[in-house]
Amino acid sequence: MQDFPRINPARLLDDLKALRNFGANGPGVVRLSLSPVDMDARRWLASRMTDAGLDATIDGVGTVFGRSRKSGPALVIGSHTDTQPTGGWLDGALGVIYGLEIARALDECAATRDFAVDVASWIDEEGAFSSFLGSRSFVGDAIDASLQHARNRDGLLLGDALAQAGVADVPRVMLDRTRQRAYLEPHIEQGGRLEASGKSIGVVTTIVGIREFQLRFTGQRNHAGTTPMSIRRDAGAALVAFIARIDAAFGRLADADTVWTVGRIDLDPGSFSVVPGKADMYLQFRDGNSERLHAMESALAALVDEWNLQHAVQVELIPCDGPEEPVVMDTALQQRIAQAAEAVAPGQWIHMPSGASHDAQVIAHHIPACMLFVPSIGGVSHDFIEDTSEAHIVLGCEVAARAAAGIVEALRGPV
Repeated sequence: MQDFPRINPARLLDDLKALRNFGANGPGVVRLSLSPVDMDARRWLASRMTDAGLDATIDGVGTVFGRSRKSGPALVIGSHTDTQPTGGWLDGALGVIYGLEIARALDECAATRDFAVDVASWIDEEGAFSSFLGSRSFVGDAIDASLQHARNRDGLLLGDALAQAGVADVPRVMLDRTRQRAYLEPHIEQGGRLEASGKSIGVVTTIVGIREFQLRFTGQRNHAGTTPMSIRRDAGAALVAFIARIDAAFGRLADADTVWTVGRIDLDPGSFSVVPGKADMYLQFRDGNSERLHAMESALAALVDEWNLQHAVQVELIPCDGPEEPVVMDTALQQRIAQAAEAVAPGQWIHMPSGASHDAQVIAHHIPACMLFVPSIGGVSHDFIEDTSEAHIVLGCEVAARAAAGIVEALRGPV
């Protein structure tokens, strides 16, 4: 390809900032899935897609989808525009607006004017009702149980929320494998690796797998003043001691990308004057290597068995949500992003895993998928202060546009 699409930086940034206004809260955004402000944002986005020459719809689960009118194989570019309760302005939104800008840029370039790019804002990636609802619906995964039973934190049923949003009876957008041949999801990193390494672009290799467990410690509730230390069966103290064992065992198995977190601890009854009789911890660990995840599971089970043989306070290991296996991004698509990054920002890119989950991991099971990262300032995300420099936002879109053009050109084959 002799000519490459050129994005319009001012137009890109203006659209990102306009989207930010829907649910703005200080520097951040509160835009929960299917809330009134979320639906306002989706209608605005659909209008911007229409202005860009896409056939835009808000489908039966709330996904905003802009379908190119161009013939031939299409690349889908997307992410999400819903946020966490204390959300940042770029998480997900960056990838959606990149898709919109890339669709316009390709249309404005003589060499790529006939290239088909569809743009998506998947609903509920953040799981206000049911995580990855939009991308799961798109690829044909079963969502009937979610539609019937999923509720948000206020107790609102998903089906009722869709009815209130006015989309319950709208047909759902479905993957057309004969036309939609690949998927690109640009995103902020949501971590600090790019910033720490002084790099500007991340080419994602793998989206990590996740395991989640509840560990329940059962001892004996008792008076904190009259119960000697020697005879206590303190579930809280046992829990804290067990964390050190987890750290040691996982540390022997981990590599630089392995992470584990005790994200919540509950003590019963949670009083200064009562020795806890029960204690629960909620443990999550993530890695891009399936064998390592299985080894960590086995190590955790062995720790529980060993503990129960040695201590009066007993611990029960309870799996939480079903395990998520690592998902490898398509090698050929990774190469397209890497080539674009080297052309636009030579030496400023690295291969890296994604430690966070994304819609790409759902879609990758059905069509080739890839991801591109730009740096997050301070490595912060899922917080109002989440941010990325405008220079990195623009550079990332330039790389994504060049990569998208190369991907569609390869999909179209020899002319």
